[in-house]
Amino acid sequence: MKKAVIATGGKQYLVTEGETLEIELIGDEKVTSFDALLVIDGDKTTVGTPTVAGVKVSAEIVEQDIQGDKVIAIRYKAKKRVHKIHGHRQHHTVIKISKIA
Repeated sequence: MKKAVIATGGKQYLVTEGETLEIELIGDEKVTSFDALLVIDGDKTTVGTPTVAGVKVSAEIVEQDIQGDKVIAIRYKAKKRVHKIHGHRQHHTVIKISKIA
């Protein structure tokens, strides 16, 4: 089974063919491809400098612009009756890895 490490949205993900994962929001393309930073094929491991030459990871967008869980940030000053609550929900894209070639 082939595995690869891809980088998108400032994060790195270990992916396999047929896997579905949630990544940072990307553009409106229907089929995207990523450069592989590392490829694991059985016992053989290839490390890129910075990417592995000739290896592309193809993915297809399943769902676009979904929102993640809410993150709460609280500003509080003791004994001053000052408190402020901020909430944020990050936008994500769900992709399915079609092939590692």
